[in-house]
Amino acid sequence: MKRFHRDLLACSTLLLMLLGLAGVLLRQGPDRMQALPALLIGLALLLQSTWSWRRRRRAILRALRDPGERSAASECPDEPR
Repeated sequence: MKRFHRDLLACSTLLLMLLGLAGVLLRQGPDRMQALPALLIGLALLLQSTWSWRRRRRAILRALRDPGERSAASECPDEPR
């Protein structure tokens, strides 16, 4: 069930960015500003997801390299909900 929610969030982020980009491209003049929040929020969600993914991967790699130092469960942060 967690994987479904994560995949749904990933798809919704992409769709939000596409919607914002389409809004920017299809509107003219000052109306383009109305589409920027969707584009910026989608970009921020994508960057946050990438950052947390890299942090999790780094923690797992660190746990694999130093198995005697700490347990993998305490080293790897929880997945976002």
